[in-house]
Amino acid sequence: MSEKIWLSSPHMGGTEKDFVTAAFDTNWIAPLGANVDGFEEDLEQYLKEGYVAALSSGTAALHLALVLADVKAGDEVICQSMTFSASANPITYLGATPVFVDSEKDTWNLDPVLLKEAILDRIAKGKKPKAIIPVHLYGMPAKMNEIQAIAATYDIPVIEDAAEALGSWYGDKACGTLGDFGILSFNGNKIITTSGGGALVGKDKAAIVKSRFLASQARDPAPHYEHTHIGYNYRMSNICAGIGRGQMEVLEKRVEQRRANYQHYVKELSGLPGVQFVSEPQGTFSNRWLSTILIDPLQSNGITRETIRLALEKYQIESRPLWKPMHLQPVFAGAPAYVNGVSEMLFNNGLCLPSGSNLTQAQLQQTTDIIKALWNK
Repeated sequence: MSEKIWLSSPHMGGTEKDFVTAAFDTNWIAPLGANVDGFEEDLEQYLKEGYVAALSSGTAALHLALVLADVKAGDEVICQSMTFSASANPITYLGATPVFVDSEKDTWNLDPVLLKEAILDRIAKGKKPKAIIPVHLYGMPAKMNEIQAIAATYDIPVIEDAAEALGSWYGDKACGTLGDFGILSFNGNKIITTSGGGALVGKDKAAIVKSRFLASQARDPAPHYEHTHIGYNYRMSNICAGIGRGQMEVLEKRVEQRRANYQHYVKELSGLPGVQFVSEPQGTFSNRWLSTILIDPLQSNGITRETIRLALEKYQIESRPLWKPMHLQPVFAGAPAYVNGVSEMLFNNGLCLPSGSNLTQAQLQQTTDIIKALWNK
């Protein structure tokens, strides 16, 4: 049996062990320490603006962003429907209701036209949304100028889900720094990893300081354990942060490698009838965290994304359908949704291809050869 080709596996750079060893040598085996401080500083320098709190996951970061945005039980929060469930789950942690908004076709992200319609309709129903969560899907920047303009008009904070978009840029601004708050993820499949982990990014230093306090069980300064706020155990481990420090040293190289994967797929597959790619709108730069394709069965002689997925699976090559929209998920049945059919079309016809920065040229070629063979039958 051939060696498995993963969709997106961790890729170490070489110096991660040095930072982890330093944590062991100093006995800082805790959710605090020099690596945590250093990782936050590394991220702040890379992002060029804003302040950073290193946390246990991107989901934790989103939860804290909602807390800092004063979301409470009974509130509503607008969330992009085309995303992973972690974008929506923290809304429910607070007893609030997600209001799902569909995508536009250019970037597959939050549709500004539908966003405005949703806000006006919720206001008419007596429920002005407390926050807006756009997502940079697969590393492709959302239409943030339009989204931010609408949010400013109705005075609604934007919590930018950049979990998949570290290394992506919108003009001269890093994704994660465009909203009132930004969310990053360092899960094992992300462009860099800390094994598990995330970060909260914010323009307001005081808010990020407060997030660190809340993430450390909200322990007040006192010789005993004193608490005036509900806290969470969300701080990043000094060990995990050490991995992150090493990963930051190769981030730009990882972006370059992921973008090269995408260019290979375009070169090899774009001529096949019915195959489409999502391109970068002018002024944006995608990290191409995952390379994705759309298959139109009406043009591909009946070949579907499932045809391709199953063909690759026979050779131990992992691929995956695009995210199933949140408004179609059983757990969110009954949640308000403003849809136009785009995200459902993307789910039905889209496929994520192997995209790891550690893929070899031979593995990429094997993947595209198997796909092309389907059209040559």
